[in-house]
Amino acid sequence: MTKLFLIKLVFIGAITLSVQAQEKNDSVTYSYVGTKACKKCHIKQYKSWNKTKMSKVYDLLKPGERAEAKKKVGLDPEKDYTKDTECLPCHTTGYGKPGGFVSFEETPELVGVNCEMCHGAGSEYTKDHYMSLKNKEYKLSEVLKVGLISPPTVETCTSLCHNNKSPFFKSFDFATRKDEDTHKHLPSKYNHK
Repeated sequence: MTKLFLIKLVFIGAITLSVQAQEKNDSVTYSYVGTKACKKCHIKQYKSWNKTKMSKVYDLLKPGERAEAKKKVGLDPEKDYTKDTECLPCHTTGYGKPGGFVSFEETPELVGVNCEMCHGAGSEYTKDHYMSLKNKEYKLSEVLKVGLISPPTVETCTSLCHNNKSPFFKSFDFATRKDEDTHKHLPSKYNHK
């Protein structure tokens, strides 16, 4: 074998391994950790979010809640929808996904639409060496690589819930809804660039 052929072979092998490693990273599944992990550093955002409809959306699945609205779309207003597999993906966080909502009894911290529905499952990006109280000056580029979604996009909302699968869906104005019903968007104290 010629030296040039060996160099080409090594180069092609390195590219193949690099592509395989990237594909592996792209297919990583992160787990949900709940709002306690976020609340530690983002208390003002947490308090703001906790007052929103998004945080309370699970309650709408209970019998008698929004009875007139349920009747209008053909739902039984007295039925308990808190275990309905058609409703749970949009009224809880991470339903059907690793570490996601299982039941009110088992995973109460994942009731409602919390931080991770918009910002991605936090099992990696909330670790000490990424985004944490121990690393307040983390680099955004690093936490984006391990699951953080920032900022969320219209697709984040419409692919999950605000679409024709919902019996209540009419239209969705992302910019308005983002400003009205998520949380206060506060500037960071630290530079994360």
